[in-house]
Amino acid sequence: MTLISVVVPAFRVQGYLRECLDSLLDQPFGDIEVIGVDDASPDASGDILDEYAARDPRVRPLRLTENVGLGPARNAGLDRAAGEYVWFVDGDDWLAPECLAEVADRLLATRPDVLVVDHVRRYWDDTATRSAMAEVFPEPPGEATFRLRDRPETMRLLHTAWNRLVRRRFLVDLGLRFAPGWYEDVSFTYPVMLAAERIDVLDRVCVNYRQRRAGAITRTRGDRHFEVFEQWHRVFRLMDRWGEPVADLRPAVFERMIWHYLTVLGHGERIAPELRPAFFERITADYRRWLPPGGYPAPDGVEGLKHRLVAAGRWRTFSALRGANQARATARSARRRALPVARRTARLTRDALLREYYRAELRRPMDPTLAVYAAYWYRGYACNPAAIDAAARRLAPQVRGVWIVRRDRVDTLPPGVEYVVAGTRGYYQALARARWLVNNVNFPDFVRKRPGSVHVQTHHGTPVKVMGLDQQRYPLGAAGMDFAGLLRRVDRWDFSITSNSFSTQMWDRAYPADYTTLEVGYPRNDRLATATAEEVREVRDRLGVAPDERVVLYAPTHREHVPGYRPPFDPERLLDVLGPTGRLLIRSHYFHDRDGRARRRTRGRAVDVSDHRCVEDLYLAADVLVTDYSSAMFDYAVLDRPIVVYAPDRDAYRLARGVYFDVTAEPPGAVALTFDELRETFRAGAVDGAGATRARQRFRERFCALDDGHAAERVVRRVFLDDPA
Repeated sequence: MTLISVVVPAFRVQGYLRECLDSLLDQPFGDIEVIGVDDASPDASGDILDEYAARDPRVRPLRLTENVGLGPARNAGLDRAAGEYVWFVDGDDWLAPECLAEVADRLLATRPDVLVVDHVRRYWDDTATRSAMAEVFPEPPGEATFRLRDRPETMRLLHTAWNRLVRRRFLVDLGLRFAPGWYEDVSFTYPVMLAAERIDVLDRVCVNYRQRRAGAITRTRGDRHFEVFEQWHRVFRLMDRWGEPVADLRPAVFERMIWHYLTVLGHGERIAPELRPAFFERITADYRRWLPPGGYPAPDGVEGLKHRLVAAGRWRTFSALRGANQARATARSARRRALPVARRTARLTRDALLREYYRAELRRPMDPTLAVYAAYWYRGYACNPAAIDAAARRLAPQVRGVWIVRRDRVDTLPPGVEYVVAGTRGYYQALARARWLVNNVNFPDFVRKRPGSVHVQTHHGTPVKVMGLDQQRYPLGAAGMDFAGLLRRVDRWDFSITSNSFSTQMWDRAYPADYTTLEVGYPRNDRLATATAEEVREVRDRLGVAPDERVVLYAPTHREHVPGYRPPFDPERLLDVLGPTGRLLIRSHYFHDRDGRARRRTRGRAVDVSDHRCVEDLYLAADVLVTDYSSAMFDYAVLDRPIVVYAPDRDAYRLARGVYFDVTAEPPGAVALTFDELRETFRAGAVDGAGATRARQRFRERFCALDDGHAAERVVRRVFLDDPA
């Protein structure tokens, strides 16, 4: 029999589910099965479960035909579990490395009915707070089982299903199931603990409990929080039915109930102000209904006062006390902020005066026809914003497009493109009054989102390296990043444009906020998807490439974590392998125009094309792409031409910078880890061999299915013409 069945319900967790599954399957202990339950999730969660099942037989996916909610989804997984113990792990949480081996050792040593494990709360800024384990058990209990009446303080540990493993036979014999509705953990965990004869506690952090910025019910306002009452009613009805064996625990359970109710009420993001009096009234009703005859261990201090106010039904006094506490906290916060604000106000420079002008423009009416575009920190007319602008001129001529560019890039704009120079009065006016703001990076921090304005984040590539909040775990690649500021910028987004399901999943995790994802393909790739043979010939002619030349484009990514690093690459030695008809185009990352270093000189058949304005021209001209961790591979794959992944620093890059997936394990073509291997790949013909072709087809199916030449049109119709189709 499998020792542990892990049930992973999945609903709208596509951005986190891979991390959850990897944390389970990469453990050094393997005697597990993972039952992934797709609760009719509208995102790619079900596809991710199928993908993992296809490559690991321990994963058993289950797709539900309709959304049933977390509790019933767990029940569906439990019905298919075959392990001796079952562990319900939520799809947006993840396990600590190497914890499963310790869990298994403890299960085999003590054979408990319930094993409680420790957890930490993980926040968006990668900070963590410990649970109450150390307070509840100042001395670790060790390998000794107990009943709840022997250690009732165990109830002060968080009452969730995911921080405990339960013996499956015990659970089946008990006949206990998860109830539908919110707060389903309450009516499961308390009865399990009350009925267990053998409880064990493992003082080891095993679960990372993700504190999501968006999408969690704990951060969702609404009347569904009233469902907590029925969940607690189920607990007390069970205790009534079980009678004498659990009667002595009733006071402690009652105290936990009132504590939980007050916690929900006190959470400002759950109960709207207009619902709080009714919620308080329900607490008072349950206090009087379920109060044990002999009383209960009420807390001291302010918490004890809250309990007494609940008992008396004194909402106004309770509300006034709560308001006074919040006012004191606000005053303390204001005092801390006052000095920095005063210092900033004193710095009235030219930029500060222009910002004042910007704020004044914000008070003027918004221009209902104005769309402001920008790309790559104002480097010019490029990428997805340029493709969207071109489509908008054709499909929505009523929209006036204005580009923001740096002064030194004005001469790169195509004829007829209206623009403002960054930092000028026109720049601040356009930002303040535009209805639409479209960018492939973020606008500066001072930009405010006006009511009715629409911010479109197009991004500029399918991510290989980790991005956004995920960079916090790789500090070498995140030096100087302000993650709180990043989230404030992300909160301005209305739309996030993605080219494939994988990108959608990663952006959900890296940039958690309440924007709408438009998974429509990349507008910048429309040109690649529709390019004709004649257009390719014209591009090659402009670049001076002869019809019989075989063009290799080398486009490595930027290594911000290793300043000055360049992968080992000798153009002449590669050209020797390519032969007399070989031509090598070399393009550095766009970040390199900041560092002032001189570019490589063009030498014979090796040409530096880093200054070429349009990278799509280079893709069309090239017969083969050589790259590493760059998003260029996803764009170039649209052309269905050979790609070589050249990653000489693969292991170091993965450890220092972090990657979302290993492009050498799931490549778009041939792979070379040294320069000699790269030369041999071309010499032996592996570049376009059968293996490379099969890999490219798999890659295209996964990442390029939406790049059909109409992505920009789909964006324009949704964003500018408000066509949801």
